[in-house]
Amino acid sequence: MSPSRSLIALAGALCLAVATVPGRAAGAAAPRFGVLQQAALQSPRALSATMLAVAAAGKRLVAVGERGIVLLSDDGGARWRQAATPVQASLTAVQFVDERQGWAVGHLGVVLHSGDGGETWTKQLDGLQLPALFEQAARTDAAAAPAYRDYVQLLADDGPDKPLLALHFQDAKRGIVVGAYNLALGTEDGGATWTPLSARLPNPRSLHLYGVAVSGASIVLAGEQGLLLRSDNGGRDFAVLESPYRGSWFGLLATRGDRLLVYGLRGAAYVSADRGLSWSQASTELPVSISGAAELADGTLVLASSAGDLLVSRDQGRSFQRRDGPPQPPIAGLVPTQDGALALAGLRGPQRVDLAAPPAAR
Repeated sequence: MSPSRSLIALAGALCLAVATVPGRAAGAAAPRFGVLQQAALQSPRALSATMLAVAAAGKRLVAVGERGIVLLSDDGGARWRQAATPVQASLTAVQFVDERQGWAVGHLGVVLHSGDGGETWTKQLDGLQLPALFEQAARTDAAAAPAYRDYVQLLADDGPDKPLLALHFQDAKRGIVVGAYNLALGTEDGGATWTPLSARLPNPRSLHLYGVAVSGASIVLAGEQGLLLRSDNGGRDFAVLESPYRGSWFGLLATRGDRLLVYGLRGAAYVSADRGLSWSQASTELPVSISGAAELADGTLVLASSAGDLLVSRDQGRSFQRRDGPPQPPIAGLVPTQDGALALAGLRGPQRVDLAAPPAAR
């Protein structure tokens, strides 16, 4: 395992805040798991905490980030307030399937669920439960048993500290979560129970998984060193897709018309109209990593960078132009608001940007 593998850029390329993943070296200090039982602290400072992802829950916006902080906005991102959460583990990704049902994932294998639009959250899973899940999978799947027992040994050696970095729920029942060292689990009951999927992935080097999207009937995963995987049967098995780029991917976006946009290191971005069988390079002219993407109601695509850039495409992702004006703080994620603006998750808390308005001088 190379030293570079011990660092993960959470939610894309934001490796500047809370994204260190312990390496596999023997004798590494054991992590403290108390944050799994401690509720996030309520504080006015939460409004400026590092946010790593943001999603829409109907008209509401929900941002998640460091130390288990969740922030809510009911006015398009102009004002935010803190929600109650049961953990202090940093949260890296969030998704809602409607205005009430949503999930967030994060460090230490945490999966949280909300049934009230993000007001309150319950913990469905954490890394302390993973060894038993993988051991059970080894007992029930003879073909995959060696791979699952290897993962149980990894958790025994390192501790159950592996972060989850991305998720996708197709509806309120079916979902998949993925993360470091090929960690992948699926649910068919809204997160009440979870099934390990790692042995189904052709990822023998256990590369980190950073993104997941559903395009048509296909589930597509993206990760380190150009890794792209696709399942056409609901996640029962996956095949390797030929990647147009050998650097790491930090995310995937499924857009209208069953198109895919994948993005990652050094401004790399590619689009596919055939669920990842072939790719066309998008022109970004950006030397820094792309950390997030969103599609507006009119089909406009927006990329965000770890340097705070916003890039806009109005030609289905063939080319992107940088939005003029001073950059934002480093951006980890973004989502459109109901009124056509963007809510950004980043280093200085959530921000609102109106693409139609002239950029403010700084």
